[in-house]
Amino acid sequence: MSVTRRQFLQLTAAGVGSTGLVALGFSPDRVLADVRNFKLSRTAETRNTCPYCSVGCGVILYTLGDRSKNAHSAVMHVEGDPDHPVNRGTLCPKGASLLDFIQSPNRLRYPEYRAPGSDKWERVTWEWALDRIARLMKDDRDKHFVAKNAAGVTVNRWPTVGMLAASASSNESGYITHKVFRAMGGVAFDNQARV
Repeated sequence: MSVTRRQFLQLTAAGVGSTGLVALGFSPDRVLADVRNFKLSRTAETRNTCPYCSVGCGVILYTLGDRSKNAHSAVMHVEGDPDHPVNRGTLCPKGASLLDFIQSPNRLRYPEYRAPGSDKWERVTWEWALDRIARLMKDDRDKHFVAKNAAGVTVNRWPTVGMLAASASSNESGYITHKVFRAMGGVAFDNQARV
């Protein structure tokens, strides 16, 4: 039997690879039989809605953290919600990449304000931002509110401001948003899901 140098090296490498590790006290059978922990076993599940388009697919966010007072839980896995009636566990490419969106260093996490005439955005507190929005809405409503139309019929309308509801909202939150805006007299109301 004639064996070339290349065949000799291949046979030697294969023999050392399979029996050499056992001879050194390392058995791959034992390592492969070892039980590994499931990566989501210590996580907390949170059901949510995908924020991208108007379909409103359900997602499950898995967070890892001990939930102590000063510790922040981190989202480590996102998957489609199999119990959701819209997507039944499937996600499009945008929804499947939701983890990158959540962990992006460019994600805006705080409200920002750009003063009139300024060329830069300044970080503000949530309290300041919500107070400013409420104040501007109140001032506009007081200025433009129509209690009666030309025929003298009570209409209670606020025609200068519109509301665009988010498509990722549930039916319940959309209903509440609609009711609150209508109670203030708003007449221009739409939803992103229809746009």
